[in-house]
Amino acid sequence: MDSRDEGPATEPGAESPLRADGNESCVPGEDSRDIIRINGITKVFGNAPPLTAVDQVSFSVRRGEIFGLLGPNGAGKSTLIRILTTLMMPTSGTACVDRFDVGRDDERVRTIIGVCPQNSTLDVELTAYENLEFYGNLLNVDRDQLPARIWELLKMVNLSDRAHMPVKTFSGGMRRKLEIVRAFLHYPLILFLDEPTIGLDPESRREVWQQVSRLNTMNTTIILTTHYMDEAEKLCHRIAFMNQGRLVALDTPANLKRIIPTGELVEIGYGNGHYDPGVIPRIQAREGVLGIEVHEQLLRISAKNGSQALPGILDDLEQFGITARSITIRAPSLEDVFIYLTGTGLAGGRTE
Repeated sequence: MDSRDEGPATEPGAESPLRADGNESCVPGEDSRDIIRINGITKVFGNAPPLTAVDQVSFSVRRGEIFGLLGPNGAGKSTLIRILTTLMMPTSGTACVDRFDVGRDDERVRTIIGVCPQNSTLDVELTAYENLEFYGNLLNVDRDQLPARIWELLKMVNLSDRAHMPVKTFSGGMRRKLEIVRAFLHYPLILFLDEPTIGLDPESRREVWQQVSRLNTMNTTIILTTHYMDEAEKLCHRIAFMNQGRLVALDTPANLKRIIPTGELVEIGYGNGHYDPGVIPRIQAREGVLGIEVHEQLLRISAKNGSQALPGILDDLEQFGITARSITIRAPSLEDVFIYLTGTGLAGGRTE
């Protein structure tokens, strides 16, 4: 069985040991399976008016899992990652990375994490080898061990034959793979990947997926932020949905999809043709129809049995002069779950 489908998630905000100052202790018990513990993290920017980017977020990340953070732009994902990687202080709340306290033990936190930011920070004038060598020196990787480690990582991503070529000659996918292993140079316990496949072609995305899965087999916990539902479903053991700074839901992909009270989704596109909102209550009244949304010239209908409901729905559309230009019947996706919970697509657009 795929471990991503096993069991319900732990409830966020579970009780933890406290320090003398009343904040959470970052010393885990011997049987602790959590490597990151976040309790009530809030980040507020400015004061005229204040902008709350992260709002009372609490959850834990288990050792060795690939944990997905999903949400539209502005959901608070990147701000939360910046806090966990010691680049930003929270306004309130506590965060523990393994046994270290973010804000108190930042130097130690940095020794056990690797970070691959969304925007490339490779020096394109340097070769692949030189980029890794420079970064390894910054991280104080043992100079005697560094050359062997660089060749090991270049071999891992099939870039050994390009080791001494300038990065500016690399494709987008090759650069991204190099950047990911660069973050893995010092054997970090936790690897943060911020939108690792954004802007890549499908083949390069699949290669990066394989690389992420391979790194995870090396006892590395991976925190992944992404806009791509297929990516999250393919890679992540558990997923946290964020929207407007808040944690909306957290569970395995399989359990999240069970949130929607429907068997199938019927999607009918009507393009730029005629549309009459009077059809909505007519369809809604049909037996087996559980709900209906209108979104970007598309009717999204939740039904117990889509195939059985479809003929009657098409009759209703015809009576209201609406021409169906496309029809799809499918099981709910993670995108559907997010829309069901928030009314907002991951691209940020509201449903009607």
